Amino acid sequence: MMHSSIKLQPRYKWTLCLVLCLLGHSTSFSEAPQLRAIHSNSFPVLKSSNAEEGTEENAIPASKEDITNDLYFPLTLDDMVKQASNTMEDAYKQGITRQIVRILLPRTADNDNLLKYYEGEAEDEVGEVVLVPPDETWQGGIMQLYRACSFACQEILRRYSRNLGGGVVPRLQEDRSVDESGVDGIGVWITQGSQPEDDVSCFVQPSQETVDAIESISQQAGKRLVSIMNPQWRITDDALDSASRSEGVWGNFASFLGGKGGSLRRLDDMGFESTFVLEGYVVRGGNVRMMKRFDSDWAVFAENDAATEYIKVGTSESRPTYQDIDAMLEEKGISLKYARDIGMAPKL
Repeated sequence: MMHSSIKLQPRYKWTLCLVLCLLGHSTSFSEAPQLRAIHSNSFPVLKSSNAEEGTEENAIPASKEDITNDLYFPLTLDDMVKQASNTMEDAYKQGITRQIVRILLPRTADNDNLLKYYEGEAEDEVGEVVLVPPDETWQGGIMQLYRACSFACQEILRRYSRNLGGGVVPRLQEDRSVDESGVDGIGVWITQGSQPEDDVSCFVQPSQETVDAIESISQQAGKRLVSIMNPQWRITDDALDSASRSEGVWGNFASFLGGKGGSLRRLDDMGFESTFVLEGYVVRGGNVRMMKRFDSDWAVFAENDAATEYIKVGTSESRPTYQDIDAMLEEKGISLKYARDIGMAPKL
């Protein structure tokens, strides 16, 4: 990425970004993903992303309540990248080496500039990039989802790896061999730092059929970080998913028919945990976002009518349902959006 002090005309910025994306894109491999071998017993030690040098090491950790209260919803891609990478670092330092991350995806209004990243100071020149949920409201196919998620994944991994030993900017390598059809929107990004023990692996949009590859990488990685970003299975369960979570013949049969219970049990056995989650829904006609860290409760945010920020409307120890969120909005006196738009209710 260009140094922030260098100024380019907008048309040259887009050309440069496109070239960098093409250079950073590696071809698929016919063999299963492989990590570099570790020739020592050392493993990466992350420096604190928040504390300055000399800060007391044995400071009292923040409580779950404090962490939840401090949560705020990211409005920009850069802000989301910072929050996601910092959370992954915090989780790794607490021994969570297998992580599941769910993020929103960057999108431009015309969607033609989906992969064209910009430096923060050039934002006004290149147009607005918004963060949207990867759900049925996404306009485009699975490969467009993959390109957007893949790009965000690279930015998160670059920021995460800055705290690894050696001070060397990691080399990012993409492996699409886990996507046998080539069109299912699945891939793996692997960072290669100064030492093999610094390597980080991230599966982007894996499906249940990818669990074998995840298990293979997990076995090779040892104490190194392996993450899953935006898996293609839903967080909530349908009837088949619920049945597949049970053990025995019926549970196995439900898994065979596509229930995700069997795959999730395997991931649980590998030690995977959700560490950073962003979700988006529409409730009462307005955009609502949910957020959770591995060490916090769920926080719920509602977009204001000017679409300039998200206001925290409530928290929950368990993942809130649609009805829970509706009750939070009711308690805060937030009416239906159409009523606010036509002046029948106060603006948010």
